[in-house]
Amino acid sequence: MRTSVRSRRRITSTLVALSLTLGATGLVAAAAPAAYAAEASEVVAKLPIASYSALAVDSAHERVYIADKRSYYYNDKGTVLVYNFEGQRVATLTGTGPVTGLALSADGATLYAGERDAITAYDTTTLQPAKRTPAYSDTCGRELAFSGGKQWHTRGNAQYDSECAYAVHGLDYVNNGVQSVTDWNVTGRMLLEAGPGAGNRLFMGQVKNEKATDPALTSFDTSGDTPVRGDARRFADATGKGGLELKDLAVSADGKHLAVADAAYGTRLLNAGDLSDATTPYQPLPAGAVASGVAFSGDGKYIARGASAGGSTPDLLIQPADPANGTTALEFAYEGELDGSRIVPRGMEWSADGSRLFALTTNTAGNAFWLHIIQPPAAQYDSRFTGGLTSTPAQAAVGEPVGIRGRLELDGPAPAEPVRVTAVRTDADGTRKLAAAEVAADGTFTVLDVPSRVGESTYTLSFLGDLTHRPAEDVSLTVSVAKAPSAITLTAPAEASKSAGLEITGRFTAQGPALPAGITLAVQRADRLGTGTLTSVAVAADGTFRINDLPRVRGSVTYTVGYAGDDVHAASTAEATVLVRR
Repeated sequence: MRTSVRSRRRITSTLVALSLTLGATGLVAAAAPAAYAAEASEVVAKLPIASYSALAVDSAHERVYIADKRSYYYNDKGTVLVYNFEGQRVATLTGTGPVTGLALSADGATLYAGERDAITAYDTTTLQPAKRTPAYSDTCGRELAFSGGKQWHTRGNAQYDSECAYAVHGLDYVNNGVQSVTDWNVTGRMLLEAGPGAGNRLFMGQVKNEKATDPALTSFDTSGDTPVRGDARRFADATGKGGLELKDLAVSADGKHLAVADAAYGTRLLNAGDLSDATTPYQPLPAGAVASGVAFSGDGKYIARGASAGGSTPDLLIQPADPANGTTALEFAYEGELDGSRIVPRGMEWSADGSRLFALTTNTAGNAFWLHIIQPPAAQYDSRFTGGLTSTPAQAAVGEPVGIRGRLELDGPAPAEPVRVTAVRTDADGTRKLAAAEVAADGTFTVLDVPSRVGESTYTLSFLGDLTHRPAEDVSLTVSVAKAPSAITLTAPAEASKSAGLEITGRFTAQGPALPAGITLAVQRADRLGTGTLTSVAVAADGTFRINDLPRVRGSVTYTVGYAGDDVHAASTAEATVLVRR
């Protein structure tokens, strides 16, 4: 089954927005817009911002922090929107300048917000500013991460925003309220990733730019006083092609893997230790979808893969984190004014328990944003094929439709949308994927196929499951495929004269694949003098033919018309007997 959620047009429930005033120090009242539930498992809130820079999720206090850079003018002050887990805005934190990065401390007690000249720490219980640590000036936007007990951030400067893509960016940190500078820097922007699964490791990815066409990924050990660089990797081939186009990165809950959203490749799954390719990769994103985000759930069960895609092509896939698990992804295609149209790079985070995914979408212009709160089903149920498979008709023929019938049972609640079973046909030509079949409400289904060769064809049916149902064990049925039948019908006179001759008309028909042009039929004449072969007769495009003959004797004369058959069509014959008089 492919569970797809398309454009949201109908509001099924409205949530009452909350307002909260907690004083004038950095916090203003929230005049929240209404949020709506697009489905039972998804809540969507339109955000009152025209720019976006960072997202952080505070599971202890059930809050979502969304940074609005807001740096159209030098004196603009960015904000941090605060939402609860139900999609209601409860507060707005106002920075002293543009806000371009967010990170939570390991214990969740402190929210760090990156600003142009400082890192501001907020108490996550009171949402009050706790401390503002001066930092070296940044005009390009900071990335923030918390690792090894330290708050890490990037620093880049350029005269114009357009130069930030290839300006030098450095890695700095705050430890015990003191700003420190490392010697690590790259050309162009860098993305930082840490989190519970990373332990005392900080992952850094370089963003591709005109001066760095083969960007690097690397990791740092942050347990000591200064960062120690670990393994690094680049991805371009010997010709310089294939360089990483980094949009996002995430560490798995167990710390063993690093997932990378690569706009040129899709979702890369790497071993976190040495950044080598994982043994089993994720399946490719749908055709036309360009990777933009990635996030592992805190419980280790799921991975969310975000993309930018047009029309009904999915922009978001939620699936098991284990790539070897064949369960079909839950897919979301955003294409409406109530949804946005694509997942924002670096715009996805999970709650610690994996019960909610928080995903940001934007419109085509990139100046409107939506917060989606998605709750995957908490439980999975079994599924199974029952009663075996049958085929119709009783004798399959090459080039003729065949129906493979079966029944699928699903435990638990009935799915909201019809599920589908997938099928493949294996014959002497190899394996071919067939069109999926929809399962009816009573569990029955029919897979349709037109076999292309004579012999045995084995049909293997699968139900890959979904986030509610586990995959079913595959079932198979072998069908013997015969040549397509052919038939000849003759229309002959009952009597004819030896002197005037006779004419027999007929029609040749064949099922299955189309016949080649120029078909001829063999004609034999049997009388009291014996049996002889007459001139073959050509079959017209409409299947008709005519036989003209001068009988050689009187009495009963039998004409036999035959088709020898070919690789895919069976032979056929027909007879007509005429009484010949003087």
